[in-house]
Amino acid sequence: VQLQASGGGLVQAGGSLRLSCLASGSIFSRNDMAWYRQAPGNRRDLVAAITPGGSTNYADLLKGRFTISRDNAKNTVYLQMNSLKPEDTAVYYCYADVGPHGTYWGHGTLVTVSS
Repeated sequence: VQLQASGGGLVQAGGSLRLSCLASGSIFSRNDMAWYRQAPGNRRDLVAAITPGGSTNYADLLKGRFTISRDNAKNTVYLQMNSLKPEDTAVYYCYADVGPHGTYWGHGTLVTVSS
């Protein structure tokens, strides 16, 4: 299973970004997918998760600003990030749970929010 994340970059506070994660090597529609993030010196934390059926779960502090979605036809999961804050600066990682076949991480994409 390979996960290719994209869409990170530099944005001003208050701006928006949309991250994408293209998955290959598995039956995407059956996978639980998620986004995590890790700021320098911090642990990697869950941002949002989505089940094959589209049920979502968010980190409490990010509810209302971030939206996770998926397009099974495109084997892609998205993270729409609005009203970005400097504290959202981190490397964002795509994650896939492929059940008995294990869990996988993408390479990460850097999001930098300037004040």
